[in-house]
Amino acid sequence: MTTAERHTALIKQEAARLGFEACGIAIAMQLDDDARRLETWLNKGHQGKMQYMERYFDLRTDPRKLVPGAKSVITLTLNYFPTQQQQPDAPKIAKYAWGTDYHYVIRDKLNQLLAFIKENIGEVNGRGFVDSAPVLERSWAVRSGLGWIGKNGNLLSKQLGSFFFIATLITDLDLVADAPFTTDHCGTCTRCLDACPTQAIVAPGEIDGSKCISYLTIELKDALIPTDLSKKMEGWAFGCDICQDVCPWNRFSKPNTESAFTPIPEILNLSLAEWEAMTEEAFRKIFKNSPLIRPKYQGIQRNIKVIKSLLQ
Repeated sequence: MTTAERHTALIKQEAARLGFEACGIAIAMQLDDDARRLETWLNKGHQGKMQYMERYFDLRTDPRKLVPGAKSVITLTLNYFPTQQQQPDAPKIAKYAWGTDYHYVIRDKLNQLLAFIKENIGEVNGRGFVDSAPVLERSWAVRSGLGWIGKNGNLLSKQLGSFFFIATLITDLDLVADAPFTTDHCGTCTRCLDACPTQAIVAPGEIDGSKCISYLTIELKDALIPTDLSKKMEGWAFGCDICQDVCPWNRFSKPNTESAFTPIPEILNLSLAEWEAMTEEAFRKIFKNSPLIRPKYQGIQRNIKVIKSLLQ
């Protein structure tokens, strides 16, 4: 066994011990095809008011500019699929946000993995990322053999479906790359395109972010959501799972085993009226370690008002 093979096996073993479902490796390089696709997507205005998507273009498409001397991109997935369900009258919250903010959970695991690498392999230069930096996680996941990009724009896995987070660890270690995933298993299925209420999936794999319910309920900071879109939000107060819920591959989703993702009781049980009556102080206390903090109290209340108006 070569040194690279031994290091690769060690890292994958530790990733599994830390709870990651999958771990794939790709050679760090410039993503020319992805750069062209991203540029086209931005030119169409699909980023809406997410100006951060326009920044650091060169960093997004070349990991060696994020981590000098980078040789390998390690991609990991962490399942968040829950066993519980929300009450029927509860404002809908995307499943990924039911427990502790995944950024905290995954950063901790990435730090542990990096510490393990330094302890067992030697001093390496590496940085972990979880969708808060300019990294094209899904592209690296495909290059690492973890799945394909579905028509809903999500990474899909035959074994796991799509209810998982993607994390990236870029290092200057020489590792053995996995074979990239080269096949598409969506076939002729169009369930996600047909189910999206706002027609945000404008073509297979192409998402108009400015129409996506997740964008409208989280990223859009305006006091009002455009009426032509707000009337199609179907009770979502934070994020949206529609295109994942209808995906046939998610019949293979298994309940997660991460205690930090245990749902906050209020997310499962509070009615629309109880959300509307919640004070800002209570909101901050209940959701202090939750992704729901991102749109802030004002953003959530705006979304609650939209849901209420559609019921009247």
